[in-house]
Amino acid sequence: MLTEFLRDQCFTTAWFGLMAFVWFGWSQEDPPRSWRVWLGVASVLGVGFAVAFGVLTAANWDQPSALEGKYAWFGVLVAAEVVAAGAGCLLLGRRGASRWMAWWVALVVAAHFLPLALLLNDIGVAVVGVVQLVVLGVAAPRLRATTTASSRTAGPIMGTTLLLSAAISTAIALPGL
Repeated sequence: MLTEFLRDQCFTTAWFGLMAFVWFGWSQEDPPRSWRVWLGVASVLGVGFAVAFGVLTAANWDQPSALEGKYAWFGVLVAAEVVAAGAGCLLLGRRGASRWMAWWVALVVAAHFLPLALLLNDIGVAVVGVVQLVVLGVAAPRLRATTTASSRTAGPIMGTTLLLSAAISTAIALPGL
């Protein structure tokens, strides 16, 4: 995103593309009929970013990373994210509120971008997380007023922000490649 580390830039772009694909896929759990083609197109775009920048990550693997010396902390952060998402989903499932699982996972993912930005020394990652947290917060009252799965709302929010971030990151990275 906004980092001086080319390898991190490529990896983040690839990862955001892959995760956009995942979120647009989850969006297809219960989409309005008119969204289906667009969700499919967006999923394909996400895969395109993931493949292209996955190859560029591999080609630049010998470049330095902001994570050097911090890999253990990165592992702790990812583990905490997985535990928080899983525990929240378990609790939601036991309470009969499984329709909120996508929203909860989205909230955890967005929140984890804040400490991740510190580890990566990349303010752009924090901006993505803040935007996602704000939009998810704004969407919550609308979700409370419906009975549809939260993936209908959380999926496109996460997928769109990640896909746009991958596109912005591509524009930033290309001159340096």
